[in-house]
Amino acid sequence: MKKFLIAAVVLLGSISLANAERFSIGVTATGAVFEADGASEIFSGDHASNTTSTKVTKSTDDEGEDAEAGVLMGSIFVEAALTDKVSVGVNYVPHGMDTETVENVQNFTPATGRDSKSTNTVKVEFVDLTTVYALANLNDNIYAKVGYVEVEAITDENLQTGGSYGNADLDGYTIALGYNMDLADGVFARIEANYMELDGVTIKNDNDATKSVKADGISGYGAGISIGKSF
Repeated sequence: MKKFLIAAVVLLGSISLANAERFSIGVTATGAVFEADGASEIFSGDHASNTTSTKVTKSTDDEGEDAEAGVLMGSIFVEAALTDKVSVGVNYVPHGMDTETVENVQNFTPATGRDSKSTNTVKVEFVDLTTVYALANLNDNIYAKVGYVEVEAITDENLQTGGSYGNADLDGYTIALGYNMDLADGVFARIEANYMELDGVTIKNDNDATKSVKADGISGYGAGISIGKSF
């Protein structure tokens, strides 16, 4: 992930030095809501809803959990204007974003014959969210933006059933529509509405390949405010 960020910044720098009409840097604050589609846990063995050893799939809906999460992101961006209409840029979120901890209670009957219960907890931290984008000015103030997104998902779990889940790199795309206002001395301000969609992922348990967690895809929408300066 960090190699991707470094490569994107180097590429942007080479473009700006060779062809750019101007170079801009800035910061952005974004509030967003993300939802995991088809979020589920898949495993074999005894289960509260299945006392046989067949494969069991537990979705967030079945467990009464909400697969939505609200986040507040701060990011930095660098941007090169290729023409007065088209710019390319890189946006990077330098901090992690945690989901809420999800609890999963499993009932089972061990060899002793006594019913027992185990509680598993898991949360996910998203780090190094990086977007490489192209921006097109539709008129003096309105712009549209499309970009490629990468982020690393780091799991933090406590599994009474044993094992752990690894990490995964996710990628996808983002689109946005915004309003740009030029201020004095090259300073500018932007207001932007955006939508992001990441590909689905399945992560297997490190110690037991019969257990896995899956999300068909992650999508989100939000709004951001940016302040920057052009040189």
